[in-house]
Amino acid sequence: MELQWPLILFTTFVAASCGLFAAQGVYALKGEAKEAQMPALWTSFVLLVVGGIAVFFHLQHWERIFNGFGHITSGITQELIAIVVLVVVMIVCFAQLRRESEMTKGVAWCAIVFSAVLVIVAGHSYMMPSRPTWDSFFGPLSLLGAAAAFGPGLFAAIASAKGAELGDALTGKVALVGTAANAVLTCCYVAVMAVAGGSFTQVGYSFDPTHPNKALQDAAAYGPFAGGAAWSTTIAIVAALAALAVAIVARKKGNWKVMGAAIAVLAFAGAIALRVTFYLTGGSVFMYY
Repeated sequence: MELQWPLILFTTFVAASCGLFAAQGVYALKGEAKEAQMPALWTSFVLLVVGGIAVFFHLQHWERIFNGFGHITSGITQELIAIVVLVVVMIVCFAQLRRESEMTKGVAWCAIVFSAVLVIVAGHSYMMPSRPTWDSFFGPLSLLGAAAAFGPGLFAAIASAKGAELGDALTGKVALVGTAANAVLTCCYVAVMAVAGGSFTQVGYSFDPTHPNKALQDAAAYGPFAGGAAWSTTIAIVAALAALAVAIVARKKGNWKVMGAAIAVLAFAGAIALRVTFYLTGGSVFMYY
């Protein structure tokens, strides 16, 4: 399947935005790094806007997007609802930061929960039985892993740049857990995509009246380590493991301004690469019947 870059960027930027906003919530619950809350909130909002803009480039007639909003089971409707709810939480958070310079625990929990919900909803929209490598809940979970790695890393970098006092114990634990989850979920999803190839059915001869001159597809070409997907799969795994390694080093030596930024960059690059693999392995079972 050809790469859909607007959707790749949409899902990755949404995961990045949610990861950063959720990280804010974690630090707000602990009462740490208050100086970084407002800059992090603006950064999270901008990332969400960039993702929202990117998705429109996928549509030749963007105005027809409204036709899907009348169906609650539509993935795009569910994404819109989740985004609107998260933006409302961001607005409430902004008001609190302007008035009291800190986020209340109730809003902090909302930031964490609704960020996770949006990432899951955005990933769930692509789960389709007709595309075996997509039809796994490890797809949405892999996006959640990317958010869990990116958010703490970028928040730590922002907090350090603003001169905020970071508790090394909390920062190291959050970054380590987030990057470890990302590494595990990335590897698990790659394994699931590799196994899913067995769902394809191949026959010796076939005739598709809509593509009478098109050759039969080879199911083996849709594996995460086959053909064009090998490079993106390798990058995704290496980036996830590298982010975990940086988190381990940073937990011992500090310097979160540099290490946190490195974790965020690696998590973002790994998420992009995994989504590239996602599309390159996205063959339909109907091509093999």
